[in-house]
Amino acid sequence: MNQIAIIGAGSWGTALAVIAARAGHSVRLWSRNAAVVSSINEQRLNSRYLSATLIPAGVTATGDIEAALHDASMVLLAVPSHAARETLMAMSPQLQEAAIVVSVAKGIEIESGKRLSEIAKEVLAGSHPFVALSGPSFAKEVVEGHPTAIVAASKDSAAARTVQNDLSFENLRIYTNADVVGTEVGGSVKNVMAIAAGMTAGLGFGANSVAALITRGLVEITRLARREGGQLETLTGLAGLGDLVLTCTGRLSRNRFVGEELGKGRTLAEITADLSEVAEGINTARAVKKLADRAGLEMPITNEVNAVLYEGKPARDAVAELMSRPLREENPR
Repeated sequence: MNQIAIIGAGSWGTALAVIAARAGHSVRLWSRNAAVVSSINEQRLNSRYLSATLIPAGVTATGDIEAALHDASMVLLAVPSHAARETLMAMSPQLQEAAIVVSVAKGIEIESGKRLSEIAKEVLAGSHPFVALSGPSFAKEVVEGHPTAIVAASKDSAAARTVQNDLSFENLRIYTNADVVGTEVGGSVKNVMAIAAGMTAGLGFGANSVAALITRGLVEITRLARREGGQLETLTGLAGLGDLVLTCTGRLSRNRFVGEELGKGRTLAEITADLSEVAEGINTARAVKKLADRAGLEMPITNEVNAVLYEGKPARDAVAELMSRPLREENPR
């Protein structure tokens, strides 16, 4: 049994706390929301997220980040990406010397264009092993026992195997790889593509259109990942294609929901007012466009998602723009 800290008690952080406790570990789950902390400790339910899931006795919630991190050999960062830097700074003085830091967030910092691994390297004191945990996984399905496969990516192979061994349990199967860049880019940019897929569906277009969007979206993800140093094999695996397909087609996807509502003509402000959790693709779209523009990369779907989100462009016009682009080879050399 290990002491595991999970920083962030949203749906995914809570689901991983449940899985870790089921696997026999002692878990401290940190939340800044006092009502969530009280609900978990007193009712064994996260009243705001995953409210139908009984939380095992092995999970203790706390609003004190120092208490959460005490003696933890593994720390899972499960806050939205826009809060990652601030949270890592708060964590840094409290981390055990050899603690493995595991990012389960999927996003890119808007201002800097940095991935979570880059922020962690910049912010954390000491040389903590860093692992990116990503792949096709809806929190609700994981805690309900649906077979799920994800990836633990790290340059430190021993750290990746530790995460694999400690968190794999019954219906959750974890693979390892060494490609942190590809894993992070795949997990982040797929949320932008899911907004585009949602817009396509919200406009009333069918499976042909969504399949085309997913396929061309994978091209854009791969283009950026390769530019950043990621590997092609990662983008065709669980952290790339697997996560992209799930998020673009699954009814539990918040990012697809945002896109669908945009396709139906609602404003972004109206849509986000209805969300109980962050749809990472909204912020990530801006970060990815900045990265692509800086690198001179062609990412037309990303550009159109940004135009709809931030320039008031109607979703139907964005789709028409994509379909009217000059004809070309599918895989130019």
